[in-house]
Amino acid sequence: MTKRVDGRNADDLRKITIERGWSEHAEGSALITFGSTRVLCTASFTAGVPRWKVGKGEGWVTAEYAMLPRATHDRSDREAVKGKVGGRTHEISRLIGRSLRAVVDVRELGENTIVIDCDVLQADGGTRTAAITGAFIALADAIEWGKKNKFIAQKSKPLSDSVAAISVGIIEGVPFLDLAYSEDVRAETDMNVVVTGSGKFVEVQGTAEGAPFDRDELNSLLDLALKGTAELTQIQKAALN
Repeated sequence: MTKRVDGRNADDLRKITIERGWSEHAEGSALITFGSTRVLCTASFTAGVPRWKVGKGEGWVTAEYAMLPRATHDRSDREAVKGKVGGRTHEISRLIGRSLRAVVDVRELGENTIVIDCDVLQADGGTRTAAITGAFIALADAIEWGKKNKFIAQKSKPLSDSVAAISVGIIEGVPFLDLAYSEDVRAETDMNVVVTGSGKFVEVQGTAEGAPFDRDELNSLLDLALKGTAELTQIQKAALN
């Protein structure tokens, strides 16, 4: 089995930890770490929905993603100071929102809104996958808060499944799971995969950075991603229990 710089096997996750309820003020929160990557996910519960959903008897779940100025080796300016949200930030925010809504029955939420904020405190690869995995924990707790405070009916079941995400890639012809930054920059193929707890794909984002990949390589990466997300699902379950 191919060994990596940090001693992991090719099909090993980094050390994953989830600190549930990290924020005292948010209705749901989780500080999640994938190795050296740390993302704080907070869920804010609001009675009511955006104007375009009023009267439909449905709730709404959305997400915003941001990276702190010194999350990386060099300081980056806050996007608020720049006056506009960057394309990468916008794309990841939408990805997180889509991933969460894939396992939410908005009719069961009632006309309530949950906004998930995913703030990257430290980045070492896989920030979007860590954000999705941690955001689900924050979302689940915000839904329970809504039930406890009678905004959501006790018998309602807004969550149809769980959701988690992981990165995979090919480096020097070898498929790897959960890429750290030093691996991500060397990958010939890089992929982010979002999967439900029952093993169904929500989104697959894959790019050949070097040589194109074939169907067999794609299948091997997806199998690796399913292995990783199955492990993440168990970690999520343990955190929620």
